[in-house]
Amino acid sequence: MSSLGVRHLTVLGEFKPFGLIAEALDGKPADNVPDKYDYFLFDPHTVRDRDETDDHDVLSSASSDRCDHELFIRGNRIIWSTGPRVCKRFTLPSPVVMACWCRLGDMTEASLCVLQMACLTICNTSGEVVSVPVSETITSIWPLPFGLLLQQAAQPSSTIYVPSLSSSPLFGSSPSLSSLLGRDMLRPRREVGVSPPHNSNFVSAHDHVVKEETSSMSSHLILQDPLEEPQLAYIEERGKLNKMKEFDETTIWTSDQIPLMASYNSGKMQHSVWVAETSNFNPQMASANLVDAVPAGIIAKQFSFRRIWQGKGAQTAASKVFLATDDDAAPIICFLHQGQKKLLSVRLQSVEINNELLFDIKPDMSWSIPAVAAVPVIVTRPRAKVGLLPYSDMLVLAPENALLLYSGKQCLCRYMLPSCLSKGRLSEFPEKSVSQGMKIVGLADAVEGRINVTVNNGQIYRCVLRRSPTSSLANDCITAMAEGLKTSFYSHFLSLLWKDGDLAYLSEADSSVHSEWDSFRSIIMEMCRSSATSKMIANPIPQTSWEFLISSKFHEFFCKNNFVAQNSSVMALDVRRLDASRLNTNRTRRLEKTFYSELLMESLHCLHAVYESLKLNNLRKRDLELLGSLLCYIAKFLGEESYVDHYIRDFPSLSGSVGICETSFSQESPPSLFRWLENCLLYGHNSANINDLPPLICKEGKSVVNWARKIVLFYSLLSGAKHIGKKLSSGIYCNIATGSYCTNEELTVLAMVGEKFGLQQLDSLPSGMSLPLRHALAKCRESPPTGWPAAAYILLGREDLALSCLGQTCKSKELETETNVNFISMSAPYMLHLHPVTIPSAVSDTTGLDNTKFEDADSIDGTMTDGMEHIFNSSTQLRYGRDLRLNEVRRLLCSARPVAIQTSVNPSASDQDLQQAQLWHLAQRTTALPLGRGAFTLATIYTLLTEAFVVPKIVLAGRLPAQQNATVNLDPNVRNIDEIKTWPEFHNAVAAGLRLAPLQGKMSKTWIKYNKPEEPNAIHAGLLFALGLHGYLRVLNITDIFQYFRQEHEITTLGLMLGLAATYRGTMQPEISKCLFVHIPARHPSSFPELELPTLLQSAALMSVGLLYEGSAHAQTMQILLGEIGRRTAGDNVLEREGYAVSAGFSLGLLALGRGEDALGFMETVVDKLFHYIGGKEVRNDRSISSTLSADEHNRAAAQVMDGTAVNVDVTAPGATIALALMFLKTESQAIVSKLSIPRTLFELQYVRPDFIMLRVIARNLIMWSRIHPSQDWIQSQIPDIVKNGVKCLGDDTNDIDEMDAESFVQAYVNIVAGACISLGLRFAGTKDGHAHELLYNYAVYFLNEIKPVSATSGPFPKGLSRYVDRGTLEICLHLIVLSLCVVMAGSGHLQTFRLLRFLRSRNSADGHVSYGVQMAVSLAIGFLFLGGGMQTFSTSNSSVAALLITLYPRLPTGPNDNRCHFQAFRHLYVLATEARWIQTVDVDTGLPVYAPLEVTIRETEHYAETSFCEVTPCLLPERAILKTLRICGPRYWPQVIDLIPEDKPWWTSGDKNSPFNSGVLYIKRKVGACSYIDDPIGCQSLLSRAMHKVFGLTSLKAPNPCSSGQNGPGSVTVDQLVGTFSSDPSLIAFAQLCCDPSWKSRSDIDFQEFCLQVLFECVSKDRPALLQVYLSLYTTMGSMAGQVTGDTVVLCDSLSISNLKLALAYNEALLSGRLTSSRGGIVQSNFIACLRKQVEALLDCSQDLKDDFCNYMYSGKWPNGEECQGNKRSILLSWYLQWFCVPAPSEVKRAVDKVKPKLKSSSSLVPFLRLLFPKAHVNAIAEIDKLFSSNDGR
Repeated sequence: MSSLGVRHLTVLGEFKPFGLIAEALDGKPADNVPDKYDYFLFDPHTVRDRDETDDHDVLSSASSDRCDHELFIRGNRIIWSTGPRVCKRFTLPSPVVMACWCRLGDMTEASLCVLQMACLTICNTSGEVVSVPVSETITSIWPLPFGLLLQQAAQPSSTIYVPSLSSSPLFGSSPSLSSLLGRDMLRPRREVGVSPPHNSNFVSAHDHVVKEETSSMSSHLILQDPLEEPQLAYIEERGKLNKMKEFDETTIWTSDQIPLMASYNSGKMQHSVWVAETSNFNPQMASANLVDAVPAGIIAKQFSFRRIWQGKGAQTAASKVFLATDDDAAPIICFLHQGQKKLLSVRLQSVEINNELLFDIKPDMSWSIPAVAAVPVIVTRPRAKVGLLPYSDMLVLAPENALLLYSGKQCLCRYMLPSCLSKGRLSEFPEKSVSQGMKIVGLADAVEGRINVTVNNGQIYRCVLRRSPTSSLANDCITAMAEGLKTSFYSHFLSLLWKDGDLAYLSEADSSVHSEWDSFRSIIMEMCRSSATSKMIANPIPQTSWEFLISSKFHEFFCKNNFVAQNSSVMALDVRRLDASRLNTNRTRRLEKTFYSELLMESLHCLHAVYESLKLNNLRKRDLELLGSLLCYIAKFLGEESYVDHYIRDFPSLSGSVGICETSFSQESPPSLFRWLENCLLYGHNSANINDLPPLICKEGKSVVNWARKIVLFYSLLSGAKHIGKKLSSGIYCNIATGSYCTNEELTVLAMVGEKFGLQQLDSLPSGMSLPLRHALAKCRESPPTGWPAAAYILLGREDLALSCLGQTCKSKELETETNVNFISMSAPYMLHLHPVTIPSAVSDTTGLDNTKFEDADSIDGTMTDGMEHIFNSSTQLRYGRDLRLNEVRRLLCSARPVAIQTSVNPSASDQDLQQAQLWHLAQRTTALPLGRGAFTLATIYTLLTEAFVVPKIVLAGRLPAQQNATVNLDPNVRNIDEIKTWPEFHNAVAAGLRLAPLQGKMSKTWIKYNKPEEPNAIHAGLLFALGLHGYLRVLNITDIFQYFRQEHEITTLGLMLGLAATYRGTMQPEISKCLFVHIPARHPSSFPELELPTLLQSAALMSVGLLYEGSAHAQTMQILLGEIGRRTAGDNVLEREGYAVSAGFSLGLLALGRGEDALGFMETVVDKLFHYIGGKEVRNDRSISSTLSADEHNRAAAQVMDGTAVNVDVTAPGATIALALMFLKTESQAIVSKLSIPRTLFELQYVRPDFIMLRVIARNLIMWSRIHPSQDWIQSQIPDIVKNGVKCLGDDTNDIDEMDAESFVQAYVNIVAGACISLGLRFAGTKDGHAHELLYNYAVYFLNEIKPVSATSGPFPKGLSRYVDRGTLEICLHLIVLSLCVVMAGSGHLQTFRLLRFLRSRNSADGHVSYGVQMAVSLAIGFLFLGGGMQTFSTSNSSVAALLITLYPRLPTGPNDNRCHFQAFRHLYVLATEARWIQTVDVDTGLPVYAPLEVTIRETEHYAETSFCEVTPCLLPERAILKTLRICGPRYWPQVIDLIPEDKPWWTSGDKNSPFNSGVLYIKRKVGACSYIDDPIGCQSLLSRAMHKVFGLTSLKAPNPCSSGQNGPGSVTVDQLVGTFSSDPSLIAFAQLCCDPSWKSRSDIDFQEFCLQVLFECVSKDRPALLQVYLSLYTTMGSMAGQVTGDTVVLCDSLSISNLKLALAYNEALLSGRLTSSRGGIVQSNFIACLRKQVEALLDCSQDLKDDFCNYMYSGKWPNGEECQGNKRSILLSWYLQWFCVPAPSEVKRAVDKVKPKLKSSSSLVPFLRLLFPKAHVNAIAEIDKLFSSNDGR
């Protein structure tokens, strides 16, 4: 122990949890607050986005400055604070049992998971809270990298677990208990919230489930998403996966970085380490339970644990487990056994196979250290990483109270408390010291290098192991040596770094005077001394007073800010000592290869790599200078002449402080990155010398030279290098983002994304070096490949493509890091003006928009809730411009306010009776409105379900405008109001439920239950149906479903059955199937008890079966449904028989939807039976059908609607016709159509009911789908000649037609026309087809005129129909045609159609024939026309056509309760046919929706060739089956093309990851110089260049005269205003504002001002804001060089700017030679770079001084004397000359000349030979060398 170095802890202060201070500041606590509290400290990295990774190359590693975060817990309150600032306060309903931070699933940010007695609360960092009810006995939650681990016990415990502070159950080990039963989301709470009281009953309601499922429980569950079920964990044993039932294994630790878990088994007294693995879901292991049903398209993950280590013999569980790092960078798991006073370390092995890390532990890889306390700290290698883990050391408190720092097995030093410790502060008065006799007795709360130390008097001090601030340069150097040296060398270096002895200041309290760099430098110097004398030299005593003064700390502190003085004094003294000691041993012979000399040589190579890497970073210039001086000393000491020359060329001042290398021991040439990069550009990567790359760069995973490695990688790829896997041929490691590429530039951009190299990093490069990379970005910007990660598009400045790409973020693991990169860091500082925008935002947009408030001329309260208040947002505002049609729709569909009624003027009757009659008629309209409102507001609320379900009222009252809006109610004595409101309330709730479009398509069971009323009602039934139509009822399990059925509430049962069937549509889910068949008594076995079920329930059950089995052609179910069409309903309710048969027909049609003859072999018998039901001939195969029925079904055959073999066609025909239509939908079956004939004789016309003729027309056309044509001729072709001729003769008095016959003809005519129009509507649903619209509109107006002439009509329409047909029939036909018209124009908001609808609705009871059914049709039509607020439309897929046919079934009800012929709830099934084919364009710079021209290309079909047409967004797109290409066109926006493959599939859903549209949003980017179409509709403002030149001309002329540089009149425009108009880039706007500043204009350097304006124009016009920095950097560098040569001041002390200029030149050469290609030339003007070249060569045009200096340098290697200012200037100029002309080192030139000279004649020139030997050297330099050596000979 005595040989260890001793260091003192830096005490930050006495520690007290900040939560206590925050509580005190909050005021007096409540009485019931417990005394015990707990807290833990954590690193802020824990809660940061996992993609916000610090780039080692850019950010300073001074991590010790970061503040610790604290989580303080007392009772049910949590306070999260950072230092003195409180971040969040959470108050929970019950006490906290355990808490931890965890990243759930794919979430990038961490969530705080808090376990309470019966609840798991998950809070994210923004304060949103999700509560998941769990079983009362869960006590253990643990974070893993992919989710939260929950531990269960075998049986629930009867005792309640009380947290005790001593065992710290909040964050440490705790008993494993309980199961997770139900999990739902409560109402989220912000800050403080109270749980709704109903949750306490939740668990008890499910107790029976627990008892049944205990046997199949898993001991561990993993929660990946707060809105999903937790997954079972499996255990891997002998290659097989079984459910994990390790109930005895108590989890004591998990890692949130790598998937490891440690557990303790008290029975076996052993510890285990497990590795968690994920694999894709195995369906064989899945239960058939409904809860486990996985929706299609979602790949479930399966989690398994594999035991990799067991350690026996522990009496108790380890008190602490943590991860640390061994000295050779392998991760180790440490178990602290306090009882045995030892720290057991187990070494992990990791192997990478197929990009997956596999962990294992070998049996002999463990060791123990004596310890009573231990914590992981990050001290020795603060920057190094071991995979995902930081390099952690161990701080161990030994049993004898010694505090030791370990790196793996190696003990580095001992720590002690400082001697002057007084009450937690560093005291200036040692006599007050109280630390004498203090002993450290405990360690806790380690965060990076900070720990809490407990001393024996009970006080706790917060201490830090590294002083603050830390030197990033020292960190870099230590990390480089850690990564580059051999293990033996580095271990020795570490012992030197941490030892006691010469570095005594490290153990003193006032050591803050020194920096870490001094410490590091001293150690290197000590290594040099050790090497020179071959033994350790103790602190040498200064020989003279001068030396004593120079080596004092006072002098060192004084010299801190004077670099030159520091070099020439302190370090020079060290070097003199070293020189003396070395020369004393042997001046002439080479240093022996001792241990130290090898160590120094390797250190030189490692640190030189850091030096070269720092050269590539503008921000590390000072560090570069410091490191250069140290390296120069090391190189001089080692006799590396070339290295010394390399450093002096970079920093000529070193020639004075260090001197040149007098004795050369090595001819090794130092690597030079600038040289390599230049050669790479000029000659290609193959010609660039690999020896110019520092070897450390080629090693994989070396963080310290990451920056340089990235630049080398980019240049290599740009020059055509090939990559194999993750390496280049040169051995450089590369990380390339996934994406297609065709050119080197595209590959380079992908590499920049893969390496997280953004625009901010690009700005940190020297400007010349950044040019080729900026060139690659500029070249790819115009048309980058599709399918790139979003970060790549942001890098290119194409934020439009990036944000569009975000919606298609790939979920797979290997692409996660590329896609989920932090975009702002990729683009900063050029994207700071962008704001995140959520479109559509239904709530936030309502503020600040005009015309959105619902006001009516007669309205009393304009702010009432009518269910449509959210419909106005920025998107709809843009869509409908300034017109008020949405306000009008809202007015027409509002049922939440009294209706205006006109006061009667008839004195003969009482006003009251008339008002009541009027109100009754208006009530028919009001009760029909919810159906249309549901369509209008479909899926328009885009929020999380955070509040109670609100349903607008249905108000049947009226108001009298003439009497100050007095309210008149319906008289309940006259009418039964409750009776007519039941079904409308149901429809109203469906409409309100259809508004919801929950985020990510997820719904919470808790929310549904929260809205469940105590007494069942129609409102909750409507909500269930609406949620089912949206597909959100998957969250209900069988238990929940039967709880609803148990209520025996008819409407609730109906809504739930239809909702479940819609949710599980086409899945044939067995559990749901059973639920439905229970409600069809006709299918019950004879032994089943008889149930009296209403016919409506049975009808709904039949339709639900059809939806559930849709498209399956399930044979047995088809036979059942076929029988039901002809069966009487239970109870012989004759009135509803037809509705029952129609439901059965629809269901049968859905079952074999579009399958036709392909369905099954017995289809022929089914078809025959159906034709029999329609009223065709006798059934031929009756026997074969009955033979397939069971005996039980035969018993019930008498109940069929038959009289012998005769069928009641009036009941069965509609259902059978519909069934045939759907079964043979789009099959073009001529055989079926020929049997479904339209009557062609007078007898047939009188035999077949006219409304059945309409159904036959619809059925025929649906079968012959492709023949439907939107033309007058096609409709005429549907009408038989006898009808056509009969109707033609109606107006002709000469023609003698029987009245009865005429009526038959007209009845047939109107029904056939209506049927043909419905067919057209279905065929062209959602297409907005112009021909179909015109045709249907004309027929609607024609029928309207026949009822009551309103406008003149033209065309071949017969007149006078109303004489022969009743008005009711005409009204129904008219409204069916109007409905069909709105199906075609769905979502378009077409104005002409809307006017027609508004007129139809205004025809009130005065006409006497406006029934509920007609009003319902108008209401639905308005809803369809504005479907989903104009954002939805209809599809024409088989499934959609069936759903629309059910909605449009041509039998309209007579009243709100009329369900006889068609159940009204079926009218909502149109939702299943909707598609959100809405597209809108959003400007990425403003975040606002904008107009943009969109070229849409649709594929060729049998009717037309491939066609392109233009739309203006926002608009609705064609169906996916025909959509081929979308292109943003027009000159104002960057082009964007989306290529699609036309597929006969439904449109993408909002959460679909494959969708090319991000929920209907296309992000576009405006070009500079153009205004948006809103601001500039006709394009008269985009005169960029003329306006810019005008302004620049004015500014440059006015600039010399400050008096006139103000405003040039009231209409003038300034530079910043103009730039702000055309560019949103913050850097350009800021620079333009600078150009307008008066102080700027008063400057004398007019040339520079002119240059700035020209550069600004260049950057704005080419939209390249980053070039501003490049141009100004190159210009000012050139100006400084010129000023230094001509003036006396020294501005540039180095030659790095020359290297930078040479790279700019090389870029220009590469462009001119064609190595780099560009369609529009280079990004920087070529003549500008050529001009720079000329100026540099003019500056270096040899003056006599320079010639003399060059001559001295070449002969003797000496530099000009730098002691005086002039000499310093001369040495800098010489270094510029040498660098610019690539002059070789003098020793190389001498060797070359000595070789060549003897073989030449005396008069021959050396130039050709030198040119061959030094091809990179400039010919001017070679000529000068030739002169020198020739003249030398001449002397």
